[in-house]
Amino acid sequence: MDRSRDPIPETINGSMGLRQLAGRLRAAYRGTDVTGRVAHFDAWTDRAFAPDTGETAYDHAKTVRDYYDLCGEFMVFGWGNSLHFAPLSSEESLEESQIRHQRLMIDKLELREGMTVVDVGCGIGGPMRRVVREGGVRVVGVNNSDLQLDKARSLNAEAGLDHMVDYFAGSFMDMSPIADHTFDRGYAIESTCHAPDKAGAFAEICRILKPGALFWGQEMCLTDKFDPDDDRHRAIEQELMHGIALNEIATMGEVNLALEEAGFQVIEGMDRAVAQNSGVPWYRPMETRRGKLGDIPYRIPLGRKALIGASRLAELVRTLPVGTADVIRLMDRTAMAYVAGGSTGIFTPLYCFLARKPL
Repeated sequence: MDRSRDPIPETINGSMGLRQLAGRLRAAYRGTDVTGRVAHFDAWTDRAFAPDTGETAYDHAKTVRDYYDLCGEFMVFGWGNSLHFAPLSSEESLEESQIRHQRLMIDKLELREGMTVVDVGCGIGGPMRRVVREGGVRVVGVNNSDLQLDKARSLNAEAGLDHMVDYFAGSFMDMSPIADHTFDRGYAIESTCHAPDKAGAFAEICRILKPGALFWGQEMCLTDKFDPDDDRHRAIEQELMHGIALNEIATMGEVNLALEEAGFQVIEGMDRAVAQNSGVPWYRPMETRRGKLGDIPYRIPLGRKALIGASRLAELVRTLPVGTADVIRLMDRTAMAYVAGGSTGIFTPLYCFLARKPL
């Protein structure tokens, strides 16, 4: 794997101003009723858990797609092109920590040049591009958001990697057009946490992997500190489920059981945020500007509030689409839930496992 020269980290938040963001938001929202879309998303839990809802009345995959289509550009604006959490260090920026975490995954997967790898829930392809560059492998990205796939295609072409990537537009719950035993390796970074049926998702991934293939996953989980009888814990859990479009939040043990039920052998699994023990919590960028992690003011509470106010004014003069501030308010609420879940120790987005499909 060639790491002799590392391209500039894929972050646009250092250079993308509000004017550029406005253009991207107009393209993403395409003249739709953004305020109405946010209100519809806000009510998803009512629809999903209504006692009289029929089995086919609620589509969680659509809720997840709505979430990313509404919030995706802001995620990139504030977080960079790798839309995932990583174990942090006070000596690194967020982007540098993400790169280190992606390289850990590459090493664990034992990638070899010429392999074909499936990226389950590829987003806009930040990790994918590192996997292709440093692993020398071909990647197929699976995603049910056309907006994210279009952006992944554009960024891959810009990076000169489009010849190494193919795409599957659809849900990872049903990848039936892909034949059994297709891929040498697979990974899923903060994607299968959205699955309405985790064992079902893992079973479908297992099906398309070759016998003996390794599978890396990063899941959002409840920790052993979560007390279902604690009202505060339950409230944080509900806020996280609502804001991130999670049908449920599994424990780490439940993730392992789902993997085994799907046919995988679990090689290792750990909360990487705890395992690193760097003293820097994974939610630090959303809480304070201290250290290298505080280079983006819009990530922290005061910055998010200021962005909401600025967006309201920009909506009045039609610089930003009407409803933009509602999206930021939704994301601010979710960020507060992340910090609450992390600071109480009841939630982690960094349960990372390595599993193998048996020979």
